[in-house]
Amino acid sequence: MDERAPWLLVGLGNPGREYAANRHNVGFMVVERWLDRHWPPGISDPWREKFHGRYAVGQGSFGRCIVLQPHTYMNRSGKSVLAAAQFFRVPPQQIVVAYDEIDFEFGRIAVKNGGGHGGHNGIRDLVTLLPSRDFLRVRVGVGRPTRGGDVAGWVLGNFVGTDLAELPDVVDRAEQAVSAIVERGVGPAMNEFNQAPANKP
Repeated sequence: MDERAPWLLVGLGNPGREYAANRHNVGFMVVERWLDRHWPPGISDPWREKFHGRYAVGQGSFGRCIVLQPHTYMNRSGKSVLAAAQFFRVPPQQIVVAYDEIDFEFGRIAVKNGGGHGGHNGIRDLVTLLPSRDFLRVRVGVGRPTRGGDVAGWVLGNFVGTDLAELPDVVDRAEQAVSAIVERGVGPAMNEFNQAPANKP
């Protein structure tokens, strides 16, 4: 870890009001929650437009953090992340990406250190464009449609029913996983969040 470099906290999703409540946008929700908790009070709008998306800068005991929401649409997320990482000189090991995981039941949270894309097109683009796949991931379970169901339609659909009711708690826990990584390191974060099958609060 380069203690001189900032952290880059990335939430994956799609820009636009029509996508805001989609399962695919839970990564956006997580970094927005993190920023809500770490931005100094009295600042009305921390977001700035750049890097093919929007970003904000936070500072605390954890050091300097750049929060990024790519606006390139999910499948081209790497263009935005690469631009921000190059500008702020963030090594892959200090990039944390929060995103939806259909292979997890709704509400399960897990921290992952590097690896492949697991079929997620946003992560696939990051793996393709970043100089290393050793970036950190916070996987947020959104579940799968019923057998034979439309996966694309599922992730581009909104949270409903009990999932919608429990969503704030799930986003809170995912935000806590992001905070654990930057404050205590990926090992302790994995030990805390990768234990229980559901990881529900």
